[in-house]
Amino acid sequence: MSQETPKPPPRTIMSQETPRDHRALMEQALGQARLSPPKPSNYRVGAVLVEASTGSVLATGFSLELPGNTHAEQCCFAKLAQQHGVAEEGLAGTLQQQQPLPRLALYTTMEPCSERLSGNLPCVQRILRLRGLIAEIYVGVVEPKKFVANNTGRQTLEGAGIRVIHVGGLEDDILSVATAGHVPAETPATTSSR
Repeated sequence: MSQETPKPPPRTIMSQETPRDHRALMEQALGQARLSPPKPSNYRVGAVLVEASTGSVLATGFSLELPGNTHAEQCCFAKLAQQHGVAEEGLAGTLQQQQPLPRLALYTTMEPCSERLSGNLPCVQRILRLRGLIAEIYVGVVEPKKFVANNTGRQTLEGAGIRVIHVGGLEDDILSVATAGHVPAETPATTSSR
């Protein structure tokens, strides 16, 4: 008679928060995305940056919230930098001087971009500037291939030791909001001449 070794409990991807907390924060990010103006050339994305140990919201952002072709994550970081009286590039140094060292989590409705067609710094690179401070990125959906065929954001972040965690259940709403203002693809039924 062999005795089975009990299996260890499954590895959890949640930290101190409950799944409901993650969904609520993703819903808050979705609310931010709804504030973004619909355009055929952008996704409407929302983001919420929190202090992970307390759940305190530090900054929110949405696509095109700030002047220029700004992304949601970029707006979060720019607004947090402004709160600290520094440029976005100096945010990591300022936060690293705080005691205790903050542990940040970013909730974004769409996987952070690894490439910007505008030539602006991709959101993944902005996140990597805060490496050691941002431990987790929570995403609602991966980036559709409409503008950038191969977004390597998740792989790049995970390669740098930042966990990327999917928060499920809102995908349809996120994609509906993200693509508002986009021209629907033509189908044979809509292009036939009569």
